[in-house]
Amino acid sequence: MISIIKTTFTKSFIGAALLFSLHSSPAQACTGIKLTAADKGVVYGRSMEWGSFDLLSRVTITPRGKVFIGTTPDGKTGHQWRAKYGVVGLDMLKKETLADGMNEKGLTAGLFYHPGTASYSKFDPAKSASTISAIDITNFILTQFATVAEVREGMKTITVVPVIEPALNKPIEAHFMVTDKEGESIIIEFFDGKTKIFDNPLGVITNAPTYDWHTTNIRNYVNLSAVAIPSKKIDDLDFSPLGVGSGMIGLPGDFTPPSRFVRAVAFSQAARPTPTTGETIYELFRILDNFNVGLEPAEVSGEDHVSADKMRSATLWTTAWDTKNLIFYYHTQHNRRIRKIDLKAIDFSTMTDTVIHIPLDQKKEEDIQNITPVK
Repeated sequence: MISIIKTTFTKSFIGAALLFSLHSSPAQACTGIKLTAADKGVVYGRSMEWGSFDLLSRVTITPRGKVFIGTTPDGKTGHQWRAKYGVVGLDMLKKETLADGMNEKGLTAGLFYHPGTASYSKFDPAKSASTISAIDITNFILTQFATVAEVREGMKTITVVPVIEPALNKPIEAHFMVTDKEGESIIIEFFDGKTKIFDNPLGVITNAPTYDWHTTNIRNYVNLSAVAIPSKKIDDLDFSPLGVGSGMIGLPGDFTPPSRFVRAVAFSQAARPTPTTGETIYELFRILDNFNVGLEPAEVSGEDHVSADKMRSATLWTTAWDTKNLIFYYHTQHNRRIRKIDLKAIDFSTMTDTVIHIPLDQKKEEDIQNITPVK
């Protein structure tokens, strides 16, 4: 059931396993997947897990022509560029940092936490004109490029350096999943000061360690199948599975990045066939709901961003991006009603240079319909 891509195994298996065990937490357990409909429409989506504090995400609409300036450690001007394409995305901490998004060409990009693994280039002030930080990458990709092929070339033109994020008191350690409307998908990672780009035919991303480690680890689970284990007869006794799902015996159930990667591959490969891109949205949300993480009080920090009693889950929001019809769908920790934004209805050329912000929730409560019969 699970196909394996050929990669170079760059990290020690045991060393990498120790690394992610020291730096990962269920509260930072984002998972991303890609599905394709029978009509060739491609849907990318992800869950955002962050239990330390509320990221205060908003829907942001970025116009064509907006000017961006890359972040550098010395606070001076980094790489500057002007948006070629309009973008709809979700920001973090009420800043221009996009965690997830899609542009008007159907290119999607998501930022995923990569603790203990991401290692950026050393900052060289003489090269500041081509320098950005991790928090700039999603905006850079979505405002400049239309396809994965263009992203591959575009990433060669910039250098990514570490810049302290005040909310964390350290640089954001991140890697990225980028997918276009043709279904091409890549993972962008940073280690030893170099940018590494991996093909992503599995259409899955989680967190640490590196992507090639995950694709090697998946070989331990090639027995997984959506098909039930057949009955077996021993002497005069017939043995059959005790219920449905026996083909998934051995599927890891914890929330570590390797286990979630295996589950995401297994669930996406076993997804029901969907005739249309719109129907695939339902299937994508169903799969991603398996990765919701509860909020443990001990995992909530004393940050001033929000008090713990205002958070209901470490899964802050879940997105689905229809790259064919250019529609963005999402639900949140407060309200699981699915809402949408149609990018085709937005005229990105007539907007001002100012980014539009829309609250994810008009009310931070569940939208419950009362269907009690009235006498």
